[in-house]
Amino acid sequence: MSEKIKVGIIGCGGIANGKHLPALSRNKYVEVVAFCDIIKERAEEAAAKFGTDDARVYVDYKELLEKEKDITAVHVCTPNRSHSFITIDSLEAGKHVMCEKPMAKTYAEAKAMYEASVRTGKKLTIGYQSRWRGDSMYLKKCCENGELGDIYYARAIALRRRAVPTWGVFLNEYEQGGGPLIDIGTHALDLTLWMMDNYKPKMCLGVKYKKLGDANGTANAWGDWDPEQYTVEDSAFGFVVMENGATVSVESSWALNIADPEEASTLLCGDKGGADMHRGLRLNYVKNNRQVIEEPSFDCGGVAFYDGASDRAEDLENLAFYDCIMNDKPVYTKPEQAMVVTQILEGIYKSAASGKPYYFNEEE
Repeated sequence: MSEKIKVGIIGCGGIANGKHLPALSRNKYVEVVAFCDIIKERAEEAAAKFGTDDARVYVDYKELLEKEKDITAVHVCTPNRSHSFITIDSLEAGKHVMCEKPMAKTYAEAKAMYEASVRTGKKLTIGYQSRWRGDSMYLKKCCENGELGDIYYARAIALRRRAVPTWGVFLNEYEQGGGPLIDIGTHALDLTLWMMDNYKPKMCLGVKYKKLGDANGTANAWGDWDPEQYTVEDSAFGFVVMENGATVSVESSWALNIADPEEASTLLCGDKGGADMHRGLRLNYVKNNRQVIEEPSFDCGGVAFYDGASDRAEDLENLAFYDCIMNDKPVYTKPEQAMVVTQILEGIYKSAASGKPYYFNEEE
């Protein structure tokens, strides 16, 4: 390409600086020309580090969308509460959108985002970069090849011991919609449904706990949290029954007294074999009347999907999105898939609040 794709970023906080902007800076096909954040200094710092020499700074995303006519795509990296309306406004303004996970706080918001992408003809994808890890791509191929058979039981695992994020608005229920379930459980659930290729939930039962949110002297990885600011759960669990009878256990926690944490992980059980990601990918099956465990190695590289790409999941995700824009291909992480992840997360929260099973067909 003789001219780079011009990109804007809305929200210049931790996820923008930790994932999106570094990946964009390593993508030779794009340049970030506009930065927006409600805290102007934060946008200015990001622009100075990752932007073009003439990068513009905004505090109102609507002004960015109005003035930046040449921008092809925007990345939405704001708190969960604003994902939906910023994404919809960006699509309506003629921009392709990569929205950070989760898609939205509620299923209704996520559905409106999906419908906006269909209506405008613009591409929308959600930032589930765990799909692009080497172990994930290998396991997905095994699932597509039928090596596990009919996957009828799975676990979506996102369990930390003491790693509560204490910055930003992670502890704010209004801004985020919840705690670890919507924050890290969403990655594990997306990975699990994607492997199963099953996006038709029937019902779920959920529970949530705030057992450690009021604690002091927490030994937390990022320092003690403020109990007065802690308005979300510290653990949430769900049991989901799909329309075809398959079941998914969803396990999420920022702070669980567990000796062996595991995050952005899945366990799959099919009628031909199984797999888990505990301390590395393992596949299990029966061969020659013997139980076999296979442990693929990911130390020796893999397929070079894109010219010059690193093996970072966020880089592959980023390159794939812009490849889809440049070559007018469907996005890899489809909004209609991410929409179901949000639907299930919301169902677990609703079940936890009511103390009763939640039936998804009642949404229609």
